[in-house]
Amino acid sequence: MIRIKQYKYTGVCGLLLLLCVQESKAQNGKGINSLYSAFGVGDIESRDYSRNYGLGSAGIARPSLFYMNELNPASYSAIPKQNFMFDVSLRGTTVSYKGENLSQNAGDVNLKRLAVGFKVNSRWGVSAGLTPYSTVDYKTLNQRFVEGTGQSVDAVTEGTGGINRVYISNGIRLTKNFSIGVSSAFLFGPINATETLGNDTVSTQDRRYAYNVNFNTGLQYQGRIKGWEIGLGATYRFKTDMRFQHTINVVNSNEQVLFKDDLGTQRFTLPQEYGGGLSVGKGNVTVVADYKKQLWQGLNPGQTTYKLTDAERYAGGLEYSFKRHYYNGIVEGMVLQAGFSYNKSYLLVQGQQIKDVAGTIGVSLPSRNGSLRYYLGVEVGQRGTTANNLIKENYVSAVFHFSLKDIWFIRRVYD
Repeated sequence: MIRIKQYKYTGVCGLLLLLCVQESKAQNGKGINSLYSAFGVGDIESRDYSRNYGLGSAGIARPSLFYMNELNPASYSAIPKQNFMFDVSLRGTTVSYKGENLSQNAGDVNLKRLAVGFKVNSRWGVSAGLTPYSTVDYKTLNQRFVEGTGQSVDAVTEGTGGINRVYISNGIRLTKNFSIGVSSAFLFGPINATETLGNDTVSTQDRRYAYNVNFNTGLQYQGRIKGWEIGLGATYRFKTDMRFQHTINVVNSNEQVLFKDDLGTQRFTLPQEYGGGLSVGKGNVTVVADYKKQLWQGLNPGQTTYKLTDAERYAGGLEYSFKRHYYNGIVEGMVLQAGFSYNKSYLLVQGQQIKDVAGTIGVSLPSRNGSLRYYLGVEVGQRGTTANNLIKENYVSAVFHFSLKDIWFIRRVYD
């Protein structure tokens, strides 16, 4: 359990993040992601920044036939023979914050995915990559009262960092229809909060660095029933006790350390998660649907500004793919998508569970030689509420993703 201590230096330099009181104000600034990322381990990534994005990030039941699908490690058994894949994804977001006596805007651009994948043999596919597990990115203005004077000063709190996920995923085809997979990941990264009093005179730096390993498993079925292509998928992510190296520094405007405390190694438990997915296709049309649940209830007690509750996510979408048949294979042309998502987060703030609802569209286009695909996905959504002096976030996000596919080990034959 992580506990945040409070220290006094010429008044109250509390580290408590009072995001939900009436006098809190969002500030304009580069890189602001979400005010709710101040709680817990930040915004936990529920979206997939590959070609699943336009389908509401649903795709647990989809194989990695035309693209790499990290939503289910079992999917990598479907990577085509002798194929090498490389993915990069960028996301840009603009956010409008609404609340009582509050109206602000912000935006940012982030790298969201780097990944490679290839087929080891006819049954075994592998992928490795880097993605965010959670993001911390916010800035707030609060009022602090100087002890014994009754006077208040402005206190600006900035949060940065988040937990990164470096993974190696393996998918193995057991039979013609069934595949299993496992993803081994190392979670690491800083979660920092800096509170500055008055005119940049005193700052309190709360620095935590997280690390530990995490495992995710998956199962997929791919088959045909009366001309319909049917996909079923299931995933399970194991519980992880994250370790945090925790330090507190109080510094002046010249970055001179006035006080330092090493709080040692502390823990924060990430819950187990399970998910299920369905994919149904015929001809050029595919429909997908996913459900996920994270079991946060009862974990990490003792929080004062928020509580934890079980998180759920519903997502689905429709895809139309222009396909062409060559010899014994299928080549994709342009792909069009539309989807939705409804996310009930793990946070209870002021008695309100923070919810997120969004609609998505996407388009994928091949290059002339077919080795490179360009993807653009757009999401429009709303997060939070203005009830109980909370803040509602209206956002628009765009994902640009490109995927390079190359053929390995082709032997030239001469007459």
